[in-house]
Amino acid sequence: MQGDAATIAALFAVDPAGLGGVALRAPACAARDDWLALLRALLPSKSPFRRVPLNTGDTALLGGLDLGATLQAGRPVALPGLFAQADGGVLLLAMAERMSAGAAARFGSVLDNGQVLLQRDGLDSVLPARLGLVALDEGVDADEQLPASLAERLAFHMRIDGHAQDEESPLWTAEEVLAARQLVGRVQVAPESVQALCAAAMALGIDTLRASLFAARAARAAAALAGSDTVEEEHIAVAARLVLAPRATRLPPAPEQQEPEPPQEQASPPEPAENPAPEPPPEPPQDAQDDTKNEDKDEADSQASDPQELAERVLEAAQAAIPAGLLASLKIGALQRAKSPTSGSAGAEQKNALRGRPVGARKGEPRAGQRINVLETLRAAAPWQKLRRNALASTSAPGPARPPASASGLAPNSSPLTPSAPPPATAPRIVVRKEDFHVTRFRQLGQTTTVFVVDASGSSALNRLAEAKGAVELLLADCYVRRDSVAVLAFRGKVAEVLLPPTRSLARAKRSLAGLPGGGGTPLASAIDAAAALAGQIKRKGETPIVVLLTDGKANIARDGSPGRGPATSDALAAAAQLRATGVSALLVDTSPQPQSSAEQLAAAMGAQYLALPYGGAQSLNQAVRAVAGRN
Repeated sequence: MQGDAATIAALFAVDPAGLGGVALRAPACAARDDWLALLRALLPSKSPFRRVPLNTGDTALLGGLDLGATLQAGRPVALPGLFAQADGGVLLLAMAERMSAGAAARFGSVLDNGQVLLQRDGLDSVLPARLGLVALDEGVDADEQLPASLAERLAFHMRIDGHAQDEESPLWTAEEVLAARQLVGRVQVAPESVQALCAAAMALGIDTLRASLFAARAARAAAALAGSDTVEEEHIAVAARLVLAPRATRLPPAPEQQEPEPPQEQASPPEPAENPAPEPPPEPPQDAQDDTKNEDKDEADSQASDPQELAERVLEAAQAAIPAGLLASLKIGALQRAKSPTSGSAGAEQKNALRGRPVGARKGEPRAGQRINVLETLRAAAPWQKLRRNALASTSAPGPARPPASASGLAPNSSPLTPSAPPPATAPRIVVRKEDFHVTRFRQLGQTTTVFVVDASGSSALNRLAEAKGAVELLLADCYVRRDSVAVLAFRGKVAEVLLPPTRSLARAKRSLAGLPGGGGTPLASAIDAAAALAGQIKRKGETPIVVLLTDGKANIARDGSPGRGPATSDALAAAAQLRATGVSALLVDTSPQPQSSAEQLAAAMGAQYLALPYGGAQSLNQAVRAVAGRN
């Protein structure tokens, strides 16, 4: 792995803009610092190498108005951002796993176009920004990943663990990389090589064309490092190992079992003997021209089979580089991301005019307690200062002469109680008008309310009602620590009732569960309807509801209160579909001793996650619900 890391650094240093960048997943350790130092040493000395902190604003990234220079010059003066400043070099992005989707889109646009379109604050310009990106991913869990839209635009995906590695001499020097940078533009890639890389990408389950393009560019860089102006097979193998293998989502299909068939065909010699066609083949050997024609055909056939053989060898090289547990970890991570609901510790983001996290500014007047954004207001007023000063100068032209003052310093016909006219005011340094006002926008996370729907019917009471109560109490305590609201709804007999409306009181929640009796029918449809109604009330308050349903899924009371398992099941499925249409995140915990298909079908109709916990105690049920709800 040490050699591959050094090779990636050298290839990326040869063509940073063409290869996009490196997604480096590693903790903050000495091994990561050593690799970054190696990359910096291989880049040209005059090549920009800038570090981008997390949550860097648009003005710092894209550029904007230089407020001081604009106020001094009286005209818009552009200030280049980090993208334009790093033209021809590399940007180092810290904590990339926490990047927002909007920031990832800005980085992706610059990597795709190689330029920055600056159209804001009265500016309209295009700045070159051909650069490479090193995205430092310090995520630990499987759900902490670099945004997919940005990871797709980076050629190399590399992992470095925190263990110290033995120091080795670099495989290439800065002089060799500089010579390769000058040669890489003249390196030619044969169509057969591109076809082999595309075939290997398809066999590995890579569904993006950028991977094949990056592999071809990596092969060109490898050839340039070797001093060759043509891409050879070993260069293609290096590109497949370093670009395609880390992106693999599946193992290539097993080779078709056609190899044992040729021996069977060869083992049956009577077939060619039965045909009268063997007489023409002996005739060509008598003529030299026919021999040469047959040799040419054989050469053409061998050349036609070369691309297929090349693709197989490239695929073997990529498959050999796939770590043993990579595909399993990819599947687990994708499953966890697909199953992760809205987090229980924080609700959906909501816009707020008065408090929260600042997320920019908007045009408007500071009314109803809103805060004026001084910097954005000055930035909006700066381009118009020269025109406004000229307009003020023209309107403040000298008027008729003032009457002479008397010895007392007062104007004639004035009394000591009448103040004299104020002296002419000096011209303001900055002229700000109403249309320049900007107010700060805030965004805060809405409160989360977890609605526990507990099945207290006879079947559930016989099985695991006590364990369900204990698990709910543990979850309630967990919600109380995070200051979330909780609600408890129980159903038994023919109705469902709200035992505890949304509250933060842990004592009230425990008291409501302590006196919950068990027994009776299972009005599952009525319980789901009540949970949907309560979730709707929570939504209208601006909060985020999460429904946790603990049941065995065996409904036997219909919506109208009549008994019957068939109508009750159909009503429960219909109510579950209605809850799914509201978009409320839900979790169904099967509390029966053995997983029930009825509970699994109900979870599918509800659009909820299904969790079967046979013979589990309160503590295990609590841990499982927390893990599925994303509360670890």
